Amino acid sequence: MPKFAIIPVKSFSSGNLRLASAIGDSRRRALGQALAGHVATTVTDSNLTPLIVTGDPEVVAWAIAGGFQTIPEPGTGLNAAAASGVEWITKMHNRWIIIHADLPLLRLGDLTAVTHETGDVIAPSSDGGTSVLSATRPIDFKYGPASFHRHLPQLDSPTVIARPGMLHDIDSPADLDSALNHPLGSWLGEFI
Repeated sequence: MPKFAIIPVKSFSSGNLRLASAIGDSRRRALGQALAGHVATTVTDSNLTPLIVTGDPEVVAWAIAGGFQTIPEPGTGLNAAAASGVEWITKMHNRWIIIHADLPLLRLGDLTAVTHETGDVIAPSSDGGTSVLSATRPIDFKYGPASFHRHLPQLDSPTVIARPGMLHDIDSPADLDSALNHPLGSWLGEFI
């Protein structure tokens, strides 16, 4: 079972730019922070230690205030952030897990389904991306559109876990509307 969960967080102020047409900057910033907090708290509740990978000073301050460990993002995007987190973790433990910070429906049972597996695990997002990855060796991260199919061949007979908490990320105004209309996503209403 992994000890840490890598959570890459780009920035609260420049994150979720695709939501700019639906909500203003201050609400989008608050939403980004709340989503990251929801994921980090769920990770903690699953007996994992959140490892926030970021290059943003505001995110670092937020993480430290929340008692979360941080490491610097190399500054070259999500793939490099994931690789940096895996490099840090594999110095101490062989199993790692990466989980994205924009999963409003994530629940303890979702992470339990991942951590109870002994082999490689991948959880797709509903748009063909990758919400969660877990393995025992570094891989070549290829996040972005259709990343699920780019990550899949690199894993050793992976368990694919498709659960609402990991399928539903927030990449667009339609994703936000869908999450708001889901019983587990009603908490997002205060940001809209």
